[in-house]
Amino acid sequence: MGRLELGEVLAAAQLGQPWALRLLYDELSPQVRGYFRARGAAEPEELTNDVFLTVMKALPTLTGGVSGLRTFVFSIAHARLVDSLRRQARRPAGVEYQPVWDTRQTASAEDEAELRASADRAGRLLATLPEDQRTVLALRIIGDLTLDEVAAAIGRSQGAVKQLQRRALLALKRELAVHA
Repeated sequence: MGRLELGEVLAAAQLGQPWALRLLYDELSPQVRGYFRARGAAEPEELTNDVFLTVMKALPTLTGGVSGLRTFVFSIAHARLVDSLRRQARRPAGVEYQPVWDTRQTASAEDEAELRASADRAGRLLATLPEDQRTVLALRIIGDLTLDEVAAAIGRSQGAVKQLQRRALLALKRELAVHA
C-alpha cells in the first residue's frame, strides 16, 4: 500500500469506516509488534493491541496525515514499551510450569484416611502400655533421643531405659499378633 493509498485509508478510518480501521491495523501493526520484539517487550502482541485501541479512539481528532499517524502510533508504542519494561523490572520473570520438574505430591483422600487410621491405631496400641514404657518409646522414637539422653530426661539409669524399651516393644509385638 503506497502513501497515497494509506492517506485515503486514513481519511476513511477517521470517518469510522470499519474496513479502513482494519487496513490501518494490518498495515502498521507488524511494524509496531516488531518494535516491541526488538526492544525486548514481554508481551508484544498484547502491547500492539493496546496501542491500536488507543490509536483508533484518537483517529477522529488526529492531524498531520500519514506522517502524523505514524508519529502518533510510535509515540504511543514507545510509551507503552516504557511502562511495560518498568513493570517487568519490578516483577520477577515467570518460569513456565514444567510438570516433569514438579516433585510435589499430594496424598489422596484414601492415603490421608489410612494415615489417620494408622496414627489412631498406633495411639491405641501405645495406650495399652504402662506410662513409663510409653514415655521411653515416645522419647526414643518421636524425640529421637539416645538411651543416655532418655535416661537423663526421665531420671533413670541407661539399663532401666533399655529394659523399659524392651518390655514396651515386646508388649506391642504381642498386641499386634493378637489383632493381626
